Amino acid sequence: MDPLSASLKISASGLSTQSARLRVVSENLANARSTADTPGADPYQRKTISFSDTIDRSSGVATVEIKRIGVDRTPFQTEFDPGNPAADGNGVVKYPNVNILVEMADMREANRSYEANLQSIRQTRDLITSTIDLLRS
Repeated sequence: MDPLSASLKISASGLSTQSARLRVVSENLANARSTADTPGADPYQRKTISFSDTIDRSSGVATVEIKRIGVDRTPFQTEFDPGNPAADGNGVVKYPNVNILVEMADMREANRSYEANLQSIRQTRDLITSTIDLLRS
């Protein structure tokens, strides 16, 4: 595989994984203050995403892919709120183990990685276009 096509394949895999990462972060943020449907039950559990590098068999190029989407096992946040419908018998409400600051930092990092991969695709496209233009001349 030529280097320009390999560059496109690598950047495309980066776009795909960072897009999935942004979806996971968005889901975590959307559920950051949700509670369980029944009193004393567990609320939403923060999701995590991990990646691995793989070799694309058809091209021999190292790409990145989603290894797994898991859940964070840290303890839930608790608040004393006996009037809340999700409170247990002691008046304690469990909230998700989502830290908004961590999620926002993760979102910013994923967004920057996404933009970097997109810029790499743009530059590769420009190089391909320039090569074609040179061959036409």
